[in-house]
Amino acid sequence: MNLLHFQFQLQPCLARTHHPNSPPFTFLAKSDDKPRTILFRQQKFRAIAKEISTEATIIEEGPQGNEAVNYDWTQEWYPLYLTKNVPDDAPLGLTVFDKQVVLYKDANGELRCFEDRCPHRLAKLSEGQIYDGKLECLYHGWQFEGNGKCVKIPQITEGAKIPQSACLKAYEIRDSQGVIWIWMSHKTPPNLEKIPWFANFDRPGFRDISTIQELPYDHSILLENLMDPAHVPISHDRTDFTAKREDATALFFNVTERTDRGFAGYWGREGDRKTPDYIPNFLRFEAPCVLQNNREIIDKNGKKDYVSGLFLCRPAGQGKSMLIVRFGNTKKPSLMLKLFPEWYFHQNFSSVFEQDMGFLSSQNEILMREKVPTRQLYINLRSADTWVAEYRKWMDKVGHGMPYYFGHSTISLPEKPAVIEHAPAGFVANLSASQPAKGGIGTLHAPNPANRYFRHVIHCRECMSVVKSFQTWKKALYVAAFVSTALAILVSGRQWKAAFLLSTTLFLAGIQTCSWAISLNTTNFIRTHRKI
Repeated sequence: MNLLHFQFQLQPCLARTHHPNSPPFTFLAKSDDKPRTILFRQQKFRAIAKEISTEATIIEEGPQGNEAVNYDWTQEWYPLYLTKNVPDDAPLGLTVFDKQVVLYKDANGELRCFEDRCPHRLAKLSEGQIYDGKLECLYHGWQFEGNGKCVKIPQITEGAKIPQSACLKAYEIRDSQGVIWIWMSHKTPPNLEKIPWFANFDRPGFRDISTIQELPYDHSILLENLMDPAHVPISHDRTDFTAKREDATALFFNVTERTDRGFAGYWGREGDRKTPDYIPNFLRFEAPCVLQNNREIIDKNGKKDYVSGLFLCRPAGQGKSMLIVRFGNTKKPSLMLKLFPEWYFHQNFSSVFEQDMGFLSSQNEILMREKVPTRQLYINLRSADTWVAEYRKWMDKVGHGMPYYFGHSTISLPEKPAVIEHAPAGFVANLSASQPAKGGIGTLHAPNPANRYFRHVIHCRECMSVVKSFQTWKKALYVAAFVSTALAILVSGRQWKAAFLLSTTLFLAGIQTCSWAISLNTTNFIRTHRKI
């Protein structure tokens, strides 16, 4: 089971709509909350387009009807975290766009979520601790119950009442199908009907592998990448048997549905269209940032199995995103799949994201620097980039209701640049200080979003447990190897010497195996360019 193998398999959908033209280029300025039109010079980009292709190849014009629709980013459910990975004994600091929240389990094991700041002096509560089931700010020791009420202030005088204003702002969360979803609005009651429901994950016998990644680029760039099948054969060449650069070819796309909340359609390789009984792939994107891939497979005996691939994305601040990846099916797993532990597949997923990371980070940097819509920067090919253009055109319609966005024809930049935390603390910093891990650039002792350990391992209970276990075994084997070597020196009999030296060899082999397993989970994929 592999990320690339499942990346774009979806079941059919019904509705079909027309393909309208694009709106004028506009820049939405948040400073005065009024849209103002700015003329961008297009001659250079049009000249490039004319040089390489015709209108049938280049996606220049956007569809009609892309005028803004009613949209409020706070009135949506965002995937916050995998339920199984929430720490039992520590608060967890997370971000949705520019809103920082703290997630934790109270004394009864119930999940709670609040604004991540203490009402006393604004310290992050995620840098605190769980004390007697209460959330405690470690700056001055204020403690809060699960309802957000402050119940203890160590410095208050005897008999004085705790101020009523000393309470936390709560966020509504729901645990659905193993994912925690958060409703960001404090003005509008949560709309439970908007929580995504994935039917296949509720089917009898359905098994899945779920993982989480924190990534150093904007969520819109991440979603672009996930809905881009054209890059897979090149960027992920030989990552597994499904990706080979010689398979890169023209693709066809058929948009079958466009709504105010997303789009859907078929796609496949152009050369496969004439194949008898060919079933194309299907992709569906739904607001705010859910990409789902489903497929039904019928075997020769008529037995139907269901396969699903989900990409649940969360905007985690300017230039940052968090992604929950879930792959599963109702098929009986093969013996080969049973032999491999889940953490092995997690590291494979990590390698795939690392192969794209350099491209996507630089793309994020250029978008922020150029400050123009993607239509002015991208050369979108109809035979490769249709979903990317559809997504950016959807952003044209709803982006005005987001803190910032980059659309196909319009943009709205962040009001303020992101604040960089030079001294992060709490859950992440505690791990980074006690367990430094190898990344793409040497050994790191501070959180780094480009490092596999901080992108994935600290967010994954299973992988963290595996790393700790192998570290423990490695230390024990070092001791055993030292003792065995000492005994081989001290004993006089040849047979005993040989036995102890053989034991030492085996212990050293065990140490090497542990080192390999730790490296597999914590070291970034390094691309080695070979001659083609």
